[in-house]
Amino acid sequence: IEPGDEVDWRSPLVTDGFREYRDEEALRRLGIGALPERSLKAFWPRRGPVWDALGRSREGRHVLVEAKAHIPEAVSPPSKASEASIGLIRQSLAEARRFYTRRSNADWSSVFYQYANRLAFQYLLRELNGLPSVLVFLDFINARDVNGPTSSAEWRGATRVIHTQLGLPEDMRPFGVYHAYVDVQELQNLVAHERAGTDAVQ
Repeated sequence: IEPGDEVDWRSPLVTDGFREYRDEEALRRLGIGALPERSLKAFWPRRGPVWDALGRSREGRHVLVEAKAHIPEAVSPPSKASEASIGLIRQSLAEARRFYTRRSNADWSSVFYQYANRLAFQYLLRELNGLPSVLVFLDFINARDVNGPTSSAEWRGATRVIHTQLGLPEDMRPFGVYHAYVDVQELQNLVAHERAGTDAVQ
């Protein structure tokens, strides 16, 4: 997000029971009625990725967020979709792979399938349909309840492994793809501080 820009978060919201969305409903949350060039149906079967957060910036950028609290989450099994759906998935993943990297013939439908399909949807919005969009992999630090990484360096190392396996360049920012790191302990301290201030006022 450019300096000075702000995000209007569309999900998950407390007023909506913190629901997360996929498919056409996810597009509607982003304010997209229909994709202008390549439809979602033509690109991906139903029951596609569920987004951890969706937003739209004041400057009109669609924001897609995939969040992880520990590294093993990044290792995802292949899709369990039907044979017909698998065919479309593999076709779209291969198309996205050729866009992001011409040096690799890696199978994007295997070990890091979840990471790859998020990239595919960024490709669908930004490249195929010309919609300004940003894909953020939000990596949490110090998620002690799941023994998560204690530093951004650990996440960066895991990301290098993923990119090597998928044949991706190290820097994905030219494609509107970013990694952000948030310290869970800092968030908890902030919440505790705000609650203490509220109690003091009362």
